[in-house]
Amino acid sequence: MTRKQSPTRISRRIGRFRTERRLILLAILAIILFTGWRWIKMHPEHDPTAPLDLNHPVGFATATKVSALRDDVPACRAVLERSEVAFTALDPAGEGACARPDRTRLDDYPLAPNTPPVTCAAAAALELWRTKTLAPAAQEIFGTGIARIEHLGAFSCRRTYGTAEGPWSEHATANAIDIAAFVLEDGRRISLIADWDGDDNEARFLRRAREGACDWFATVLSPDYNAAHADHFHLDQSPRWAGVCR
Repeated sequence: MTRKQSPTRISRRIGRFRTERRLILLAILAIILFTGWRWIKMHPEHDPTAPLDLNHPVGFATATKVSALRDDVPACRAVLERSEVAFTALDPAGEGACARPDRTRLDDYPLAPNTPPVTCAAAAALELWRTKTLAPAAQEIFGTGIARIEHLGAFSCRRTYGTAEGPWSEHATANAIDIAAFVLEDGRRISLIADWDGDDNEARFLRRAREGACDWFATVLSPDYNAAHADHFHLDQSPRWAGVCR
């Protein structure tokens, strides 16, 4: 004969079941949160609160951290030091719209014919572009490294496109640099004016270079933008906008 349970006992059992279920769910949630916290701490490139190190792999938080350097020169130079990137902080120069309070020169960067000072934010982006984009692309496509990166200049006290009026160019504060060609360790030279058009390895490399630059610079202009950029990439770290990749 089946013994009937009282409504009170049934209610208590239901209550205990609900309590146990909540405890189990809370335990599962705690395990998930702890596991996620440990994973983030083991992968600082994904942690928005971890100090930026340019030697770390690229993560979810890397681009945001790099963008934040545009308005914080001391923090930017601390990043270069932490990342063991050799640089020289030069004295301020210029005045007015062409004042350059931030003049940071990368000491070991393979720029040619010289290594001009740029803003620290541009220097950090150049380093990431070289290590995370250019070097891997050259090795993958050509099986060699990059010996030199040829430029057309960084500082130029002028307005955009050299006009008499209008907004000042990012070159006016050396917050930009124009890149014209790359020389590989095997002696091969790849230039935008000669190799941009086509579907050969040289053109593939140049497009990889542009797309990679868009990950680190606020503005990237290429031959696809207009005729004025037929022979170079314009790369800048303008604090006014981001994500211009043409």
